[in-house]
Amino acid sequence: MIGLDGENLSIEDVVKVSRDFENVILLENAVRKIKKSREIVENIVDQNKIVYGVNTGFGELAKEKIPYDSIDELQRNLIRSHSCGVGDSLSAEIVRAMMVLRANSLAKGYSGIRLETVNVLIGMLNKKVHPMVPEKGSIGASGDLIPLAHIALSVIGEGNVEYYNETMPTDEGFRRAGITPVKLTAKEGLALINGTQLMTAIGCLALWDAELLLKNAQIAGAMSLEALKGTDQAFRNEIHKVRPHKGQILCAKNLWRLTRESKIIASHRDCPRVQDAYTLRCMPQVFGASKDAFSFVRFILETEINSATDNPLIFPDIGESLSGGNFHGQPLALALDFLGLAIAELGNFSERRIARLVDSSLSELPPFLTEYSGLHSGFMLPQYAAASLASENKILCHPASCDSIPSSANKEDHVSMGAIAALKSLKILENVQRVISIEFMTAAQGLEFHKPLESSPGINAAYAAIREKVPKLEKDRPMYEDMERLCCLVRDGTIVQSVEQSVGKLG
Repeated sequence: MIGLDGENLSIEDVVKVSRDFENVILLENAVRKIKKSREIVENIVDQNKIVYGVNTGFGELAKEKIPYDSIDELQRNLIRSHSCGVGDSLSAEIVRAMMVLRANSLAKGYSGIRLETVNVLIGMLNKKVHPMVPEKGSIGASGDLIPLAHIALSVIGEGNVEYYNETMPTDEGFRRAGITPVKLTAKEGLALINGTQLMTAIGCLALWDAELLLKNAQIAGAMSLEALKGTDQAFRNEIHKVRPHKGQILCAKNLWRLTRESKIIASHRDCPRVQDAYTLRCMPQVFGASKDAFSFVRFILETEINSATDNPLIFPDIGESLSGGNFHGQPLALALDFLGLAIAELGNFSERRIARLVDSSLSELPPFLTEYSGLHSGFMLPQYAAASLASENKILCHPASCDSIPSSANKEDHVSMGAIAALKSLKILENVQRVISIEFMTAAQGLEFHKPLESSPGINAAYAAIREKVPKLEKDRPMYEDMERLCCLVRDGTIVQSVEQSVGKLG
């Protein structure tokens, strides 16, 4: 059970709720805060004060005063009008992450929403009722208005939901799950949709997977190093302590541990080669740079997931409603562009090692890692696939955050495009997972030509996990299924777990 109070939610908690269906509950201090902020909204309505979003229109229509008896209708109209997303539906795990993040932001007690409305959102999470949310439409201005409106649409019993893998109208899903929809009152529609929860949700899940991918990339890099008979001396601590970037030092330690007791490396200790290529020698520096980038993105996300991103914000301690711009997605947009770039570099780096492995003039291995080159093409074409993916990522790395299109009749005259940065980071991640999978498959084939010399214990563990799913290539065969099986091992952490059981947890 994950307790929400708006202050202590972690990225790990978000992953547990979104992927493992962990239940959530409002903590008692959150209940008190929600009730206190709601009292302020009700006082505003009772006293007929003019407050944006409570009794005015929205955006450029804020100058329009709404009559007392139309305030509830205003909130319903807001949700209906903003539910105009396009494209494929987001996955259930992303929608669940959005829901828990929105509930946690509301739990901070600055949104003026009713407790029963928050409880409906939490009830949907716990009973696995997932709104159908189109992936496109957010410009990251007043947060992710359109995607969040589709979630709010289900909260009021409209739109469609997924319930136990079946898509149906929300009222049917609620009936089956025993949930009663909400009739929104003052401020509540705005409280449900003003926020950065789409970009933050995707950011949390993408970062979580990227951190696992970086471990895979280091293991694959060490396996390629062995297959190419590279040296481990570039990983020595003496080198890295005089350029003390934290990520570089940690990755150098990982690579040093991964190559201990390698009979392959020991076999050419005194060979005439002076230095390895950069994709081998500079692994600590390049992997470390991505690791440091991930650390920065983690800091931004950990701050955002426990933030109030509504507008206006209700401050019970001073009895005021203040309008501001906490919904603006710029911190996320910049960080998510950076995340995509840092992930893409892992793929660029990996593809160059794959190319080196299949090039006999560089690898000193059989051409394309087959004993029968000419008659058989061996690993020629997997490198093509990796090159295609790496090149696609170069297009996807164009920053979304450098763009802005004014909206709402120029009231919202600068927008973040953070949702676009988030969505493309997912595509980059998927591409690089496949590139690393191809490197694993290629490097494992390279190791076959060094037998009976043995790899290090860590790389042996990775090799064994690979060979459980993908046999050595003896002669040409379709490899798309092999590549998909290996990609599953990369995504679910099987290879990393096998290695960490041998050498200990990687930093």
